[in-house]
Amino acid sequence: MQPMTTAPVPPFASGPPPLLSVVIPMRNEGPNVLPLIEEIAAALRDTAHEVVCVDDGSSDETAARLLEAAARYPVVALRHAASCGQSAAIVSGVRAARAAWIATLDGDGQNDPADIPRLWARARAEAAGGVPAMAAGHRVTRKDSGVKRVTSRMANAIRARLLGDATPDTGCGLKVFPRALFLDLPRFDHMHRFLPALAIRHGARVVSEPVNHRPRLRGRSNYGTLDRLAVSVTDLLGMMWLQRRWKRPVAEPIAPAATGPGPRG
Repeated sequence: MQPMTTAPVPPFASGPPPLLSVVIPMRNEGPNVLPLIEEIAAALRDTAHEVVCVDDGSSDETAARLLEAAARYPVVALRHAASCGQSAAIVSGVRAARAAWIATLDGDGQNDPADIPRLWARARAEAAGGVPAMAAGHRVTRKDSGVKRVTSRMANAIRARLLGDATPDTGCGLKVFPRALFLDLPRFDHMHRFLPALAIRHGARVVSEPVNHRPRLRGRSNYGTLDRLAVSVTDLLGMMWLQRRWKRPVAEPIAPAATGPGPRG
């Protein structure tokens, strides 16, 4: 795990903040930009929302397609001059977002935006008692290759066993959580794969919801099985270190000592 630093993000929109900000990291997803934004607009047509897209140093037409989308929809388009990774893109997007609630999803079109309202409702219901909550998508029926499904299932089982995050599919990009919760979490490369464990470490409640998963129709995956495996062991050990090196403090006001009646004269 490597610490993450990002440049300050200036405000990009004016007026009242929306109720929900949808943050999408993108790298070389030009063909997916407009179809995905159109689906989000349809899914959230009754909700004041914004879509914050972060182009993580793409070499294709992603930036041009984002400008097209911003001319038609409530889209905030950001760009990293050089690729910094998916986690850095999510951090930049959340920092630029204006809503109190954040929804994240992948930019490849495999997550279904129609699931966002249900996850958001579940997260708000779980947080009604005052404890921050994260709703994480669970891709029950994966539309990936057999190798990716098997390796993902094994990785999730090992991770859940070692970190105790009780999340069956932490790799699903579709999640909903409070912006304030995310900004309090430690930041490092690949942190997006451990958001449930990080949220639990911070004292939040994490719940999983079944979500739709679709095959990739356009573009090519930015990840391979071997490159994920190469970093997963180091990241997992780093997360275990974080969990064991932090005790969540509970600060309480110091009440004045009770005093009895003074001496009688």
